Amino acid sequence: AEDKFQPFGLSSATTEERMSSTQKDQHGARSQRSQEADKPYRSKGEETYSCDECGKYFVQAGDLKTHQLIHSGVKPYSCYLCGKSFTQAGNLKTHQLIHSGVKPYSCELCGKSFTLAQSLKAHQLIHSGIKPYSCDLCGKSSTRAGDLKKHQLIHSGVKPYSCDLCGTSFTRAEHLKTHQLIHSGVKPYSCELCGKSFVLAQYLKRHQLIHSGVKPHSCDLCGKSFTRAGDLKKHQVIHIGFKAYNCDLCGKSFTQAEGLKKHQVIHIGFKAYNCDLCGKSFTQAQSLKKHQLIHSGVKPYSCELCGKSFTQAQSLKKHQLIHSGVKPYSCDLCGKSFTRAGDLKKHQLIHSGVKPYSCDLCGKSFTLAGHLKTHQLIHIGFKAYNCDLCGKSFTLAVHLKTHQLIHIGFKAYSCELCGKSFTQAGHLKTHQLIHSGVKAYSCDLCGKSFTQAGDLKSHQLIHSGVKAYSCELCGKSFTLSEGLKRHQIIHSGVKAYSCDLCGKSFTLSESLNRHQIIHSGVKAYSCDLCGKSFTLSEGLKRHQVIHSGVKPYSCDLCGKSFTQAGHLKTHQVIHSGVKPYSCKLCGKSFAQNSDLQKHLVTHSGIKAYSCDFCGKRFSDKQYRNIHLRIHTGIDVSCCDQCGKLFATDAQLQRHMFSHSEERPYKCDLCEKTFKSPHQLNKHQQIHTRK
Repeated sequence: AEDKFQPFGLSSATTEERMSSTQKDQHGARSQRSQEADKPYRSKGEETYSCDECGKYFVQAGDLKTHQLIHSGVKPYSCYLCGKSFTQAGNLKTHQLIHSGVKPYSCELCGKSFTLAQSLKAHQLIHSGIKPYSCDLCGKSSTRAGDLKKHQLIHSGVKPYSCDLCGTSFTRAEHLKTHQLIHSGVKPYSCELCGKSFVLAQYLKRHQLIHSGVKPHSCDLCGKSFTRAGDLKKHQVIHIGFKAYNCDLCGKSFTQAEGLKKHQVIHIGFKAYNCDLCGKSFTQAQSLKKHQLIHSGVKPYSCELCGKSFTQAQSLKKHQLIHSGVKPYSCDLCGKSFTRAGDLKKHQLIHSGVKPYSCDLCGKSFTLAGHLKTHQLIHIGFKAYNCDLCGKSFTLAVHLKTHQLIHIGFKAYSCELCGKSFTQAGHLKTHQLIHSGVKAYSCDLCGKSFTQAGDLKSHQLIHSGVKAYSCELCGKSFTLSEGLKRHQIIHSGVKAYSCDLCGKSFTLSESLNRHQIIHSGVKAYSCDLCGKSFTLSEGLKRHQVIHSGVKPYSCDLCGKSFTQAGHLKTHQVIHSGVKPYSCKLCGKSFAQNSDLQKHLVTHSGIKAYSCDFCGKRFSDKQYRNIHLRIHTGIDVSCCDQCGKLFATDAQLQRHMFSHSEERPYKCDLCEKTFKSPHQLNKHQQIHTRK
């Protein structure tokens, strides 16, 4: 038996040594069913011959020799019609039947025809539904042992067939050959309905199912329909939630290997497909083709509900989900719902805090590569999309379209709680978060909460102290560009928004809206601690900081602390000594315009605010409220020495000088001394009048 034929002159021991570890694993990984399938081919006690490359067994040495031609790669028999090559003459003959077009073997169940009887037999197994060959690694079942064996090559990871042009590797030679047709650029099979071309006839056949509109394969879980059973099977993996293919670079998971492979091209950064019109690059040819439809301007798919048009059918289908109102995918962290699983996944990246895409120019980071690309357009400064009505320019067409809704004045989305209307559904949704009261994003430095992550990020810039946007006219700096833009309107002097009730004008429409709430008299926001009411929620929030006692903003010059950064800034003007606002009647100067306006009321003699307890009248509402503290006993300051009550800490401090004999404040003109700075200032007015 040892003298019998050994392939290529190798002994059995040498054959065993030459088998690689991967080949041994593949050989050992064959399921019990595939091993059972091999048994009928060898009789008991009969010598068998195995292939050193793949481990396949043969009863006769001649069959093994014929088989080994596959691994040698030699294909001496070529088809003169299409150029396809084969290792054996019989295989060429079988192939040539395809070109004849004769398909005498038809399936009685579905009518599909075949050129060979064995092809029909193999096809009929699909209708039987029996798949006796299962993969031990992923559980996938196959109707034939050969199909299982081909499938198991995917798990081995071995891809011996590589494309010389792009380096893509494949597990099987026929997959490489099919792939190489893409580089040739030849697409001989065209669709008569839409003109789309394909490299293979089966691709054309698959495409034509789309035009038929027949989708016999439906998902039992969500009702989605598909033209092919394979597409349904791929879809059902989404509902299982099992994603076996992970990206080693970013950790993103995929349900299918091809999904992972397409994703990995993003990390490589190589984009071989360029648009001739705008220069945009893509990693895949189909992505470029889809993009080019934008430039054509053709949008054959229209929404029957709102009239919006799209270049692709799937874009229309995605859009129609908005009208359905069904949002089956919810975020476990904030409760936000989405119409598609992909949108939920993108949203969840916000909560993870991972932002792997950074801008090289300003360092800003993003969760998605598309967001980074959109952001980079800002640095370029190129704004190709202009509004015909107001001349405003935009970097993206979608931004222009959104802007144009303002000019139309049509606001189709209304809030059921307060009646406020919006031009976009997204703006309505953002607004509704205010009514919900949910503020899931909190600042670690001051505890302030926000309904959206973007608002928190904008707020955190305040604590950083960085104000990169400066006004060229007055030098005032801002943390955000929109803050500077709003400020610049003040210098223009234009106040296009006027109040119909009192005639007061404003530079911004939102400022007018806030002002009009004052006239309504509605104060829906009340303080739980003292009962004080406010017209706006931010007014209540600012007030509540007083009760907390937290004053995080301190003056570097005198140490005085404030609850708000704006109050600190106002206070620091006092130290500067600059008082640009002067009273034309008495010449008194003030650091701020608001103080001047309050002062002017004193000259008018009008005291519109009176005390309900004692009838005392005041020119300013704030003075009246401070006075009321004495009657109510709330928030009053008491003197430790005489028990006298004061409405403010400043009044108490002034009073404490009366209990002291020290007179540290001296007049520079007459050297008279005083107990308090207030008394000194009052005295110095005598010298100025002289």
